[in-house]
Amino acid sequence: MLHAPLEQFQILSLVSFSIFSLDFSFTNFLLINLLALLSYVSFIYFNSSHKNYLQETSFYLAPNAWQKSIESVSELTTQLISDIISTDNEKYFPFISVLFNFILFSNLIGLIPYSFTATSHLIVTFTLSFSVFIGINIITFQKYKMKTFSLFLPANTTFFLALLLVPIEFISYIAKPISLGVRLFINLMAGHSLLKVIIGFSWSMLLLENFTSIGLILPMIILVILFGLELGVALIQTYVFIILTCIYIQDGS
Repeated sequence: MLHAPLEQFQILSLVSFSIFSLDFSFTNFLLINLLALLSYVSFIYFNSSHKNYLQETSFYLAPNAWQKSIESVSELTTQLISDIISTDNEKYFPFISVLFNFILFSNLIGLIPYSFTATSHLIVTFTLSFSVFIGINIITFQKYKMKTFSLFLPANTTFFLALLLVPIEFISYIAKPISLGVRLFINLMAGHSLLKVIIGFSWSMLLLENFTSIGLILPMIILVILFGLELGVALIQTYVFIILTCIYIQDGS
């Protein structure tokens, strides 16, 4: 059992392996990422079918409940992209869909007791946010060339005012991927830490008393409520991350 709230975020080596002093160990971080990928692929593969109830290949097929859930997630992603990105939004669907499902499955797997939350680490959230940021800048520069730098200089700005505005605009522009990554990291880490504190308090009350202790009821009720809130945070933060990504793509288009 973990003794400190932050121990759940430690990256532990499960199988040590190194080549030429380079560490290639199999860690719990890698295991959870592989499980997230395997869960997503398995969910799609085993719940998608092109056969009817007679197990015959048919174009006319009524989807089952799991297929409808898969289609609902795809429709949600498509709706977000079409509502925010005005031009050539179809080409962004594969990227946005993969990003959405990776963050969603990573957040949900992290809610399983004694598992590992990959998106509660800055290295993961910053990799996602800066990858999006670099890609948007490449697309913007390919489309607008040197006009891209006009983002940092508002129209009809005098020279002396530009000396003040350009650094401010540049800092605010660089802050976009930082805030995008930090927002996801902070919300998940704070929620999981709070859950661990409440669980530790409930466990201590149980050791002091027994299952019939009145003092155990309140922290258990709070724990159930917090778990529901954390589930909501996992879904909302995925939604927010994708919305902001689409907004940044629209700004650069």
